[in-house]
Amino acid sequence: MHSQARSLSSLFRTVSFAMIAALVMMLATVPAWAQNSVPATAVQAAKMPEFASRLAHPVKRPAPLTSPALARARMHRGPLDSNDIYDNGPTNGNTDAWTINFGFIVSDSFNVTGSTATVTGMSFAAWMFPGDTLTSAEVSITSSENGGTSYFDQTVNFTQSACTNNDYGFNVCTQTASFNGPTLNAGTYWVNLQNASVPSGDPAYWDENSGPSLASQNSVGTIPSESFTILGSATTTTSTTTYIDNYSCPPPQNGFHDLHDFGNGSSGVAIDNAGNLYGTFVAGGSAGQGLLYELAQRAGHWFLTSLYSFLGGSNGSSPNGVIVGPEGVLYGAATGGFQTCGTDGVSSCGLIYEAKPAPTACATAMCGWNETTIYEFTSLTDAWGGTVTAFDSAGNLYGFSPTGGAYGVGAIFELTPSQEGWTEKILYNFAGQADGGTPNSLLIGHDGNLYGTGGSGVYPWAGMVFQLVPSGGIWTKNTLYTFTGTTDGSQPAGLVQDASGNLYGFSICDNWGEDYCGYFNDYYGLIFSLQPSGSGWIFNVIYSNWNDCGGYKNLVNALTVDAKGGLYAAQGGDDAYCVFGGNCYLLHCGQIIAVGSHTPLVAGDANVFWNITSDANGKIYGTTGSCGSLGTPFRNGGMVWEYSP
Repeated sequence: MHSQARSLSSLFRTVSFAMIAALVMMLATVPAWAQNSVPATAVQAAKMPEFASRLAHPVKRPAPLTSPALARARMHRGPLDSNDIYDNGPTNGNTDAWTINFGFIVSDSFNVTGSTATVTGMSFAAWMFPGDTLTSAEVSITSSENGGTSYFDQTVNFTQSACTNNDYGFNVCTQTASFNGPTLNAGTYWVNLQNASVPSGDPAYWDENSGPSLASQNSVGTIPSESFTILGSATTTTSTTTYIDNYSCPPPQNGFHDLHDFGNGSSGVAIDNAGNLYGTFVAGGSAGQGLLYELAQRAGHWFLTSLYSFLGGSNGSSPNGVIVGPEGVLYGAATGGFQTCGTDGVSSCGLIYEAKPAPTACATAMCGWNETTIYEFTSLTDAWGGTVTAFDSAGNLYGFSPTGGAYGVGAIFELTPSQEGWTEKILYNFAGQADGGTPNSLLIGHDGNLYGTGGSGVYPWAGMVFQLVPSGGIWTKNTLYTFTGTTDGSQPAGLVQDASGNLYGFSICDNWGEDYCGYFNDYYGLIFSLQPSGSGWIFNVIYSNWNDCGGYKNLVNALTVDAKGGLYAAQGGDDAYCVFGGNCYLLHCGQIIAVGSHTPLVAGDANVFWNITSDANGKIYGTTGSCGSLGTPFRNGGMVWEYSP
């Protein structure tokens, strides 16, 4: 019995040691990184010793594109190919990439235009470890990011091709798959990638290119979007809508109306609580020095009333628009005044004025208003040539000067009212270069801070978005985002904010990676968002004109957020392509666009839809740079328009 027990004990020890030895051998064959956490991005992985040792080159910061030929070659030119439903832009390959296995799910939005489209596959760019091949991945198409209604969800086989090594040592490869996908109606959808299979067991990463789509990752949330193309065939039905042709102006269409034609330049319009519109003509009025006007609706018709004719000199001239302040008082900027500024020492420094109805009762609707200069800029170091754009609950006015200030590259100022008059205070003097300068938009945020855009920054020609925070009478500037002039565009402007605190603006460059804006004299225009997140802000490109029809010089000129949170854009330019009703049109294309759906709402040869604003009821108003009947025979005078979504 004892002998038998000893034999069983010996056998148990032998089996146990064998199992332990086998387990040790198994662990030894598992890559070291698999025993640790896999990071969310390729750049994070490249900085970890267990990953970096396998890459072909040491980790380094990728240099910006410097070769115009390379920059141009990496851009998608022209309309979509016949077998493409949606193209989110070319491979970037050197910014970053996001993990699509090890439990990570990356989602990107895409749009279907026309009537319906049948998905037959997709292609995307992936960062792979040298020698690796991506064989398959789970692809799903849903109504929202990684959720909502599912239209397709399968593991599909991918073919890998065209691999090139990037600056981090990864191979950046094109991955293509064909599959029997769903037929989708026009609208916005999400494509989601996960569970990518790599025979070696390595992670695979989806290339980030900050294309126009929205994107998210299941462990992080909102991220920059990735490079991909949805393959398939689209069906477009013929519409009876009158589309644009060369030198044709937009007729009344889909809620669009011409409210008033003018024969000289007009600013945008401001709206009071009663729904009346106010604006300025730069060269109108009895003296030809500018006119302040009102457009009011009576008995279903719009009537224009001349409120004040500028007289020039110290009285002001060439007004550049108005804002509606407390109690319906109008405020704006004009050239003129007693002080001289400018490089030649003879130009006026400019002034800020207020306009309001005469204090005595008026027997008719045609009575003029009183205009008062509330501040004259004094010198080159003052905020000369400045304009006001916002006011706070105390009635203080805020504005910017693109070329004034202590360093001559711009300033932000405040005008405070009192019984003795208005007092100016410079809140911030830009110093140029990395500090920024040449501000061109300014708003008061819901948090009481000031937000704006400027045309210079770390990259002098690219620009920045900034924030000014008050504390103890001192305003501190924070840079929220610095543009590089490549995939993120350059020269930001037109900042607006929605109810959630998200900021939106536009840029005069597209996001297809040119080495700097305008190198090829091509300007496409894009719209970006900045979303507050913790202690920082997340930047995304949410619209690019290039995706519409591959046009150029069709710039975004203004943005507005309506009462329901919808974002709309005014767009236009010479020699521009645009798309409407599924067709592309060339020359002088103007558009009003619903940004969220990338949908042109109104199109016509208005040359430029200059401005856009919205009222409390959701109607949209603005001006154009042509198509006013007073500018006949070519209708180049312009109009004030209304659009009801």
